[in-house]
Amino acid sequence: MPTSHDLSGLMKLLARDEWRECFEGVFNEHLGPVLDEGEAEFEDLAEALGDQWTNALWGCAFEDFLTQDFEGEPSNIVDEYLKRRGWKESAQSRAYMVALRTSVMSLYEVSNVVPGASFMARDLIRGGEPIAVSEGTATKTLRQWDKLAARIVPVMGKNVMAGGVLPFTPQATETLFNGLRRLFGKRNAKKLPAIKDEELRAAAFMFTLSWLFDTLGRVAGPRLQNTDGDEITFHDVRFPLASGVRPEDIGAGLNGIPAFSQADTKFWNWLEETPKGGNKIKAAAPAIDTTMDNGSLVLGNVELKGRFLHLSANSAARATRGIALIQQALGDLVRTPLAEITTVEQMKAERPREGADTSRSDISPEVADQAIREYLDRHYRETLDQPVKMLGNKTPRQAAKTTAGRRKVADWLKYLENQTANQPDPAHPMATYSFEWMWQELGIRDLRR
Repeated sequence: MPTSHDLSGLMKLLARDEWRECFEGVFNEHLGPVLDEGEAEFEDLAEALGDQWTNALWGCAFEDFLTQDFEGEPSNIVDEYLKRRGWKESAQSRAYMVALRTSVMSLYEVSNVVPGASFMARDLIRGGEPIAVSEGTATKTLRQWDKLAARIVPVMGKNVMAGGVLPFTPQATETLFNGLRRLFGKRNAKKLPAIKDEELRAAAFMFTLSWLFDTLGRVAGPRLQNTDGDEITFHDVRFPLASGVRPEDIGAGLNGIPAFSQADTKFWNWLEETPKGGNKIKAAAPAIDTTMDNGSLVLGNVELKGRFLHLSANSAARATRGIALIQQALGDLVRTPLAEITTVEQMKAERPREGADTSRSDISPEVADQAIREYLDRHYRETLDQPVKMLGNKTPRQAAKTTAGRRKVADWLKYLENQTANQPDPAHPMATYSFEWMWQELGIRDLRR
């Protein structure tokens, strides 16, 4: 991290008991649901994720901690540090700390990357025009339309990123948005509601949780899918009951959740509130799910076992949604949840399609590249007249005829461009394929920003 953004002085205050205890509470909110108490420690994540990402996770929790006010005096660590030791810091370092004090974690879409210098960032949650961000290191690996969870703060006339930055996949993005819609939106809302900065600041842990569930579910390779298209990872999330809380208190709270159907005194089925009709698009991979006798899709189960409330779900997305629902309904009746994640064994490799010729190896690279581009041209031209799930099962041409549909088509094209740009081989014809003609043909070139 640059010297002007050095927070080592602040970090030293964590050695004091009062601040260490406060930080541990914030840290557990961010990472507690995936660290099984007594079975896994934060350091164990490095084996699966590597030091780079465990450092980023710690940074997300620490930067959230810097924004929070606690009981007693002093109530905020940044305020105390600047009052007592701020004279030791440079003007730029003080400005950076002050900016972090009131910062908000959000999700940004990247565009116009200038490697080693800057990029444009569009806030996907709070809206507004894209802003220019000064950044050297990260811009060397960023791609057009990448999504980043980050704190972007103004420091002495420039917008800069804080250290806790997490790259979001489309799956992690949808997990996050589902959680935010259910926390702050109306029942069955499809769009993100207007979220105030103070509300988003309080939901900072959801960014970390959404990223972590998604990443841990992918590090071991391909998995089966449920009917939502989410990769199968079985989550057992345990909420310890607060002291003095009775089972009937928990039952009353859970019965207030419309999607929860009580089967007996200690067991609830979490059902899909709006059953999907016959036009549901099947997951690309084999799908696993459970339905009730009346056809209702079971998203998960909730069960009281002793002094713990257990949530079971078969994907990271559903687990995150379920955690948000339970925390919103029960509040202080339950404590920070702990999660145990179990993956499904990797499916056997799919057999080659009947009639496919897998023996040819004498095609020159130039001819192969041209064949791939011609195939992609045909494929995407056909796609313009086929239903697309991201467009509400409308074809791109149909969706582009309405204002709301144009926005969805633009997001779909950005998704396609970003996925191809992130191919492992940057010289592969898929990585260099240009979608410019599709923006022009659909009449939405003005939305490519």
